[in-house]
Amino acid sequence: MKKINQAHLTGERALFQGRDLEIYDSVFADGESPLKESANIRLYGTIFKWKYPLWYGKDIRLENCTLLNTARAGVWYTKGISMKNCTIEAPKTFRRCDGIDLEDVVLSDAQETLWSCKNVRLTRVAAKGDYFAMNARDMEISDFTLTGNYGFDGAKNVVIRGAKMLTKDAFWNSENVTVYDSLLSGEYLGWNAKNLTLINCTVESLQGLCYVENLVMKNCKLIDTTLAFEYSSVHAEIVGRVDSVKNPSSGYICADEFGEIIVEKDKADPAATRIVRRESAGEALGALGKISPARSEKAG
Repeated sequence: MKKINQAHLTGERALFQGRDLEIYDSVFADGESPLKESANIRLYGTIFKWKYPLWYGKDIRLENCTLLNTARAGVWYTKGISMKNCTIEAPKTFRRCDGIDLEDVVLSDAQETLWSCKNVRLTRVAAKGDYFAMNARDMEISDFTLTGNYGFDGAKNVVIRGAKMLTKDAFWNSENVTVYDSLLSGEYLGWNAKNLTLINCTVESLQGLCYVENLVMKNCKLIDTTLAFEYSSVHAEIVGRVDSVKNPSSGYICADEFGEIIVEKDKADPAATRIVRRESAGEALGALGKISPARSEKAG
């Protein structure tokens, strides 16, 4: 492979269609698309300062590299890219890519990042920005932090482990998402999702987990979570208290304690969902007279 060391590269398409390159401690300064249509590229300690640096690439690896906030829309339509110990300040960095592996990466402006990408692995990644991973699919994620709203809208086939997600409207319209050992905090969590599974998770949400088809929760906590499960088919095993439940469509909900249970007979069949206090040995709370009349809710 040809080696490039401590280069200052300028101009549009500076290394256009580059092949079999090792690039060390260099700077891609002004000039769009410096490595467009490149293949078999290795980058170490290198800085990108301008737009569209890695479009339509194949087999790209970066270590200890930086994309500054001016390196917008950095990686689109690329197949096979890995980043390790990198910092990405620019938004919209990944779009319609196949085969992304990020390890120890910080995305300080992850707005509209990872859209319509597939075969993605994230390990110890921290991201801040709205609309993260919209319509992405086939994702394996661990030790992940997300701050920003509308994460994973329309995502499919996603497994997340050990995450902290502070995100309103996460997992809307998603399908086949499983989350383990994580904190999920944000309003309206999971609306319109299909096959959403939460295991050993803590959830804080207003009107969360509504309109879900096949919601499964195992050994989860719902803290300060109100008006949950509306129009959802659900199997939920909750540790501790559920502040309020509203109009679940079907299934089973078990918790140590319930606050308010709202079932409006013109909107949900009371017999279709068993709501059980754990200490009651399976006795449905509806039979104990704990179902409350309808009341107003906050607007979404």
